[in-house]
Amino acid sequence: MKALVSIITPLYNSEAFIGETILSILSQTYSNWELLLIDDCSTDNTVGIAHSFISENKNITLIKNEINQGAAVSRNKGIMAAKGDYIAFLDADDLWKPQKLEKQIVFMQNQDCDVCFCSYEQIDEYGKPLNKLVKALPTLSYKKYLKSNYIGNLTGVYSVKALGKITSPNLRKRQDWLLWLNAIKASGKSAKSVQESLALYRVRENSMSSNKVELLKHNYWVYKKGLGFSTIKSIYCMLIFIWEHFFVKSKQTVTITQHTK
Repeated sequence: MKALVSIITPLYNSEAFIGETILSILSQTYSNWELLLIDDCSTDNTVGIAHSFISENKNITLIKNEINQGAAVSRNKGIMAAKGDYIAFLDADDLWKPQKLEKQIVFMQNQDCDVCFCSYEQIDEYGKPLNKLVKALPTLSYKKYLKSNYIGNLTGVYSVKALGKITSPNLRKRQDWLLWLNAIKASGKSAKSVQESLALYRVRENSMSSNKVELLKHNYWVYKKGLGFSTIKSIYCMLIFIWEHFFVKSKQTVTITQHTK
């Protein structure tokens, strides 16, 4: 029997996107998965849309927070409830291509890989292709990953059997970077990637990832609070981050002439 993959999806006022996101999971060629939706006190019709899928799919579960607690707490609730041999993440506005899970799980099993990620493409808020491909590095060591966040959270998968359950530190932003840092560290070996683009990342208007000042501020707290580095070491790491992010990592994003879902 195929290994079970647990997919973790936090929800907060996601009615505009969550239906399409769930459909991209239902379209997976890899069939042995469970989807854990964690609603963080949405005030729109997110929960109603989620229930419309749950009524027809027994492998989709909704967990509801009693109070709004943020993405990190919501992800962790999903992780702790997960029953899978592998854990993957998909935010409520992003999409997977149909062979995403199948190709990564087969790759991990064949390559003795504990942490896997892949390339992905960018779409705008309305689903229109931005013709940008973010190429995954073939391998990613802890030392390299400490310099900048090279794993798109929507592409990451880790082995629970090899690593146990790796959770998100409770920071307001960039918890995903810390989670994958901890996973690679626990593995003791580099993460590996499927080079093919298997996911679609939605670039939202006024999002933190598009705001460079906010990006720098929150990444500083990854070093300072998330990893417990001293102020001096955190500033030093930030200088390396600025170089890596803007002059090295930026080369991983290339323009493509044709978009394929």
